Amino acid sequence: MKIDFKLAEKIDVDALLVLIQELYELDGNIPFNPVVASNALIQLIDDESKGQAWLIKHQNKAIGYVILTLGYSLEYAGRDAFIDELYIQPDYQGQGIGKQTIKFIEEICISLNIHALHLEVEQENISAQSFYRRVGFEDHQRYLMTKWLNKL
Repeated sequence: MKIDFKLAEKIDVDALLVLIQELYELDGNIPFNPVVASNALIQLIDDESKGQAWLIKHQNKAIGYVILTLGYSLEYAGRDAFIDELYIQPDYQGQGIGKQTIKFIEEICISLNIHALHLEVEQENISAQSFYRRVGFEDHQRYLMTKWLNKL
């Protein structure tokens, strides 16, 4: 399936919020707060040093999105990045869009001199884990641990 990636701009925030809410509702573990999500998106869009967001489009219709955030790690020899969120609407899954999206993000990372690309996946989401392994991600047998500094 032919898809396009549109770098998100402020005019895309509302379209992104619809997709983000869909993901969070499907996931069931992430509370959706449109004000918090909108503010975070605008900060990301305004400052590319934080990362970038793209709408995934098919025939000019937004069918998903991907957000890449940037970091730095001594362990990974410099710049690294996280696929913070990747969502493709259920009707479009299983058609190669995920593979195209990962390839696109890898190309972006290479152009930005990023040495390692990370993501997190729910432990119970076996199909997503299988997909990510097929496209080259490895489990490092570590736990991602988080301490909220400012509870939202």
